[in-house]
Amino acid sequence: MNKKIKTEAVDKLFEAILSLESKEECYIFFEDLCTVNELLSLSQRYEVATMLSAKKTYLEIAEKTGASTATISRVNRSLNYGNDGYDMVFSRTQHVTEKSQ
Repeated sequence: MNKKIKTEAVDKLFEAILSLESKEECYIFFEDLCTVNELLSLSQRYEVATMLSAKKTYLEIAEKTGASTATISRVNRSLNYGNDGYDMVFSRTQHVTEKSQ
């Protein structure tokens, strides 16, 4: 874990996020917390990670998501050398992903 981000303020933010009880509450909180572009960027990275884990090509991902190759590479680096956060979430939400396809 990156020690630079482990601060009291970040702990409080994560506690706030963990207190959310529904997707609707997430929309309400994150719309206040983030700009539209920040939220869209976060969701784009998550979509890129999902597609990379499904073995889609950079070209397919760029065409579907509009992500730059730099963003796709950054997400790919996190998938391969990061803290396995994406994999943790994928394993917990796989049933949701499978149902939506």
